[in-house]
Amino acid sequence: MNSIIIATDTFEQINGVSTTYKNILNVTNKKVNLIHPGLFRWKSINAYPEIQICCEPIKVYKAIQKIKPTHIHIATEGPIGLVARIYCKFNKLPFTSAYHTKFPEYLNIYLKIPINFGYGLMKLFHKKSRAILVPSLSCLEDLKNKGFKNLVLWTRGVSSSLIKTVSKNTDHGKIKVLSVGRISKEKNLEALCELNKDFDITIIGDGPELKRLKKKYKSITFPGYKFGNELANYYSQNDVFCFTSKTDTFGIVIIEALCNGLPVVGYNVTGPKDLVRSNKDGYLGNDLKENIYKSIKLSKKNIQQYSIKKWTWKKCEEILFKQLLD
Repeated sequence: MNSIIIATDTFEQINGVSTTYKNILNVTNKKVNLIHPGLFRWKSINAYPEIQICCEPIKVYKAIQKIKPTHIHIATEGPIGLVARIYCKFNKLPFTSAYHTKFPEYLNIYLKIPINFGYGLMKLFHKKSRAILVPSLSCLEDLKNKGFKNLVLWTRGVSSSLIKTVSKNTDHGKIKVLSVGRISKEKNLEALCELNKDFDITIIGDGPELKRLKKKYKSITFPGYKFGNELANYYSQNDVFCFTSKTDTFGIVIIEALCNGLPVVGYNVTGPKDLVRSNKDGYLGNDLKENIYKSIKLSKKNIQQYSIKKWTWKKCEEILFKQLLD
């Protein structure tokens, strides 16, 4: 009988990694043991206060040992992921892993650690993984070029509770532009904020940059984090979704927007370029303002119909367990 562990350094927080595993657990019929920081003593860090850093590695190891796993999926490269990695090495247990976050870029932004050094650590961490699950094709190609092996494309989904049926496009004056996610330096939100005189902008989320941006751009609406039906209402009440990050590997909020019929504008980088069909779902490029005006002409109904069929959590769950259990 299979004894499955998912080891993750984030689960109770608001981010794409937590969203992914919560939805997988919601749709699967398999019994899964989850190892996450909330089960142990943890502390946060100044640069990223939402992150929970587990402070009890020995207890993590013993918790894994007690379960006697036959299969382990390592979701993150943090302390819990590292302990799970060590357990697999000592017990000669095959494992799969996931690459969700461009930590080398984040370490460079916040701590000035050279990007090449960061990728060297990532490559070492994932080296023995039987399958490294990556969220987008361009991310897969990038890691392949950096020398990573055993890469597998891993799709994502959108919960039905976040989707509202759209009606045909209407002209109601000033274009309403929405952004959703962590409000932090690496998300590059100021690129959107600078367009506050041209559009009616709403930015949903929280983070270390919120106070500064709220003070500087008083015409922009910052309602904080929203969830479920309330978040779905924001998607349905806006005209265009803007994704300004250049460091994400995917962007679950992009497909949430698409499944609500919102055309997406962003930069032509990993994440957006894997999810947005140019001239159909939105426009990518350096001129956000021009692309927002162009996107308003796209059919919201067509965008929604295509996206709902494409992005499902069941597909995501099937890929994970196929790689882990086969």
